[in-house]
Amino acid sequence: MFDTHAHYNNDRYDAEYEGGVSAMLDYVYANGVTHIVNVGWDIESSKLASRQALEYPGRMFAAAGMHPSDAQKVHRFDASLAELDELISNRRELGIVALGEIGLDYHYDDTDRIKQRVMFDKQMAIAKKHGVPVIIHDRDAHADSLAMIRKYPEVTCVLHSFSGSAEMAKEAVALGCYISFSGTVSFKNAPKVRAAAAVVPKDRLLMETDCPYLAPHPHRGEMNHSGLMRFTLEALAAARGETPEETERITTENALRFFGIEEIKR
Repeated sequence: MFDTHAHYNNDRYDAEYEGGVSAMLDYVYANGVTHIVNVGWDIESSKLASRQALEYPGRMFAAAGMHPSDAQKVHRFDASLAELDELISNRRELGIVALGEIGLDYHYDDTDRIKQRVMFDKQMAIAKKHGVPVIIHDRDAHADSLAMIRKYPEVTCVLHSFSGSAEMAKEAVALGCYISFSGTVSFKNAPKVRAAAAVVPKDRLLMETDCPYLAPHPHRGEMNHSGLMRFTLEALAAARGETPEETERITTENALRFFGIEEIKR
C-alpha cells in the first residue's frame, strides 16, 4: 500500500506511541505499507518532513507547502514563499516529490479567505515554475478550489482526503486531477464520499491516511497511522466494486506515476 498523505512530522507520535515516530514507522513498514509521502503544513514542518524522508530512502518521500490555515497567519509573506521556492528548487536532494499541502479551508469563522487565496495562487505559481505536482487541501471551498485549478492547467493536482460529491469528482478529473480517499470513505455517515469513490476512473485514484487524523472505522477517534490503511483499502474497494488487491495495485501504480517515483522492487 502507498500512503500518499501522512504527517509523521506531527509530534503526537513521539508523545503518544511507545518508542516514538521511528518505532511507529518500523511497525507500519512491516505491515503492508511500501511507500509514504510525509506532508508539511508550513515551512518548518516541511523541512522536518524532508529530514524524516531522507532516513527512509525509497520508502518515504516528502511534500513541502503551506496549509491554508497556516498560510493565512504568515507575516513575512515574501520570505516564506522564497523559502518554499528554495525547498522545491532543491527537491531532489531533499527527497521532496510534491508541493503541498496547500489550498483553501473556509470551515472556521476566523478564516481570512482573501489571504488564503493569494497564498494558494502564489504557491501554485511556484509549482508551475518547477513542474512539480501539488497536493490540495479543500475544505468547504470547492468552487474556489476548482477555480484555482483551472487557472493552472499545467499543474497536476490531487484533491486529498476528498470530501466532495460525485459530480465534483467528475469535474476535477476532467481538469486533470487525481482524487485521494482517506479513512472517511469507511465512515458510516459518509455515503457521499463512497459515491464519489465509485465514479473516479481507475487511473486517477489514490489512497491516504492523513494520519494522525481520520482513523478509519473501526478505529475512528484513535490516533491514525499507515498500518490502519488496510481498513480504508477495504472500504474503498467495496465502494468501487473491486477486490482489495485490485484497488491496492492501481492506487500504488497511480501514486508512483503522480509523484514521479520509479518503481521500487519489493
